[in-house]
Amino acid sequence: MAEITHPVMPQLNKPAPFFEAKTTHGVRKLDDYKGKWLVLFSHPADFTPVCTTEFIGFAKAYPAFQKLNTDLLGLSIDSIYSHLAWTRAIKEKFDVEIPFPIIEDLSMRVASAYGMIQPGASDTSAVRATFIIDDKGILRAMVYYPMSNGRSIPEFVRLVEALQTADRNKVATPEGWQPGDKVIVPPPQTAAQMAERAEAGFECTDWYFCKRSL
Repeated sequence: MAEITHPVMPQLNKPAPFFEAKTTHGVRKLDDYKGKWLVLFSHPADFTPVCTTEFIGFAKAYPAFQKLNTDLLGLSIDSIYSHLAWTRAIKEKFDVEIPFPIIEDLSMRVASAYGMIQPGASDTSAVRATFIIDDKGILRAMVYYPMSNGRSIPEFVRLVEALQTADRNKVATPEGWQPGDKVIVPPPQTAAQMAERAEAGFECTDWYFCKRSL
């Protein structure tokens, strides 16, 4: 019986796997992004329709990410020359400039470290994986998509802002939270904390479920 192998998977709330790689903007390494948030995302291949729509989406959302102190970094198992030709084609055919670097990962070293190679989905291409790394180099979120379906880029903008809001205010955010919406107050851990809620002015549906405005 053949040995079953599993991809190495990074872990949430642990340091993101280190990388140093050649990109379309020169060599980039994880430490270059300390002090900023980073969205690292992979795509199966250059010059493919779904990937093209995603890159156009990320490019159009780039200013929104920048306002959140967040950089973008793409990756696929293609050469720098392929990346450069593809981004040029996107500019010529769709009139969209790709403002962020794309990693050349011919060795699959970065893709393997981040669990982007998924046996059963593809053994030679990175699946659509997205990683949100905070300004301290900690992996905060990761999302995997199948090869056949494109991601919703606005969701990643929303998720970065939700994570930053939760950190800044020591709260959680409910389903579909958008900036300006009420946030969720963490559940009380003691009877005293539960009693204090009656005087805190929170909007409580039950003892464990309270919201407040920021």
